[in-house]
Amino acid sequence: PSFMGQNWVRIILESGSSSFCISDKQRAVLVTLVTHDTRAFLSPQPGTLNQAIKDVEALVNKEADGSVHGMWLMAEVDHWNNEKERLVLITDNTLLVFKYDFIMFQCEQIQKISLNFIDRIAHGTFSFPKRSLLQREGEGVRIFWDRLREPSFTSRWNPFATDFPFITFTYHPVRNISDTFAALCDIQNFREKLKEAAEKAHTMKPVPGKANGVLVLNQQIHIDAYVGAMSFLGNQNKLGYSMARGNIGF
Repeated sequence: PSFMGQNWVRIILESGSSSFCISDKQRAVLVTLVTHDTRAFLSPQPGTLNQAIKDVEALVNKEADGSVHGMWLMAEVDHWNNEKERLVLITDNTLLVFKYDFIMFQCEQIQKISLNFIDRIAHGTFSFPKRSLLQREGEGVRIFWDRLREPSFTSRWNPFATDFPFITFTYHPVRNISDTFAALCDIQNFREKLKEAAEKAHTMKPVPGKANGVLVLNQQIHIDAYVGAMSFLGNQNKLGYSMARGNIGF
């Protein structure tokens, strides 16, 4: 980043053809977003996705999770607007979210969400606070599983917090390279299949004291973040994805 001026800060976002000026008497950071060639992503490379599917399906616990009903390649968007490549599975009882390394062919992290705890599914465009410098185009889907618990103040301001009672997804950048990946990255189909599976899980395994059923809301997906310099840099360079980066590795 280069520093310019003392009273005004201009952050230029080429992807949205927008510029913002803020008067906070701080140094400025100029961020230019780069459009990536989808051929640099490793997930669409021949044989890569098939190996990944085999690896994550082998991690499904047949007794606890049940049978697999579908798999999707999506991008998770965290509470600081950072994108992270994810493989997502819906089984009889569980929503499984895998952080998979397409370079080393190994799963680095698994998040399991019981379907009978899911109570809301929201979908729509993204929104940010009124004075936020951030923006995000496209649509997303957010899954909630504890309507009575709100994120703490500490968690909201901690970029590494993982105790949020919801998870947010958006389209993976490779969705337009072929019909196969268009289907694999289809968040609308994912939303419909998840609702169907969650309602069935509510019926088969109701949670005592918890209302059954899943409420689907067509509304904006709000991200309560304001500046997020790290998300600017991370998202523009696609650091949350497995990519061919020449002589530079992340």
